[in-house]
Amino acid sequence: MKMRPSRILARIRAGHVARCAKLNIADPRAVEIVGAAGFDAVWTCMEHVPNTLHDVENQIRAAKIFDMDTIVRVPRGSYSDLLRPLEMDAAAIMVPHVMGAADARQVARQTKFHPVGRRPLDGGGADAGYCALPVPDYIRQANEQRLTIVQIEDPEPMAELDEIAAIEGIDMLFFGPGDFSHGLGVPGQVDDPRIDTARRQVADAARRHGKLAGTVGSVDTFARLVELGYRLINLADDVRGLGQFFTGVMAAIDDIERRGR
Repeated sequence: MKMRPSRILARIRAGHVARCAKLNIADPRAVEIVGAAGFDAVWTCMEHVPNTLHDVENQIRAAKIFDMDTIVRVPRGSYSDLLRPLEMDAAAIMVPHVMGAADARQVARQTKFHPVGRRPLDGGGADAGYCALPVPDYIRQANEQRLTIVQIEDPEPMAELDEIAAIEGIDMLFFGPGDFSHGLGVPGQVDDPRIDTARRQVADAARRHGKLAGTVGSVDTFARLVELGYRLINLADDVRGLGQFFTGVMAAIDDIERRGR
């Protein structure tokens, strides 16, 4: 038996960019819609969204129908908060607001097995086939095929960016422009030139240390982000997409009614 290989890693190693969509809606049918559209990964959240572990487990199952990776943004709490999505067979966890090298080292220690870290070992979850995968194989494949992503979304960790990128067990730096603008005192002003500078610095640090870089983008910014070195790009989200669709429908109907008067 083998663990399910990461589609994100396979796509990037083949020279492509991994395409991701973020979901706030907990229903696994929303995950199926993303998978049917052809995305490589779906990003679900336990930081800002009231998803339960049961919700996330069903989202992961739905993603696997389409051989799509699930990235779970975890809450900041105990080490168990980092482990549970991995043991439910998420392909990656994303740890928000990593504030420096010491913080990142602790994340790596808690999410990677020996010899990289000291992730608590069980093997009874879906990722190890409910104890069907021998422990040596489980440890090796989990370290190779599961991603630990740290979010760089504050000005504070920029001073230790190279040190963070160099840490063994940190697989990806994910730049978050929204909270970064908040940290700069200009909330929501993601076109501030300091945001663009930080975006470049994160991608450059990842490249220097052989790590991956991820961020949020759009159809319009995709090519530029790829040029900067980003290899995982979140391109869409459900709440904005639904809002735009329904707003557009009502605007069109309102226009028809006005013209019919």
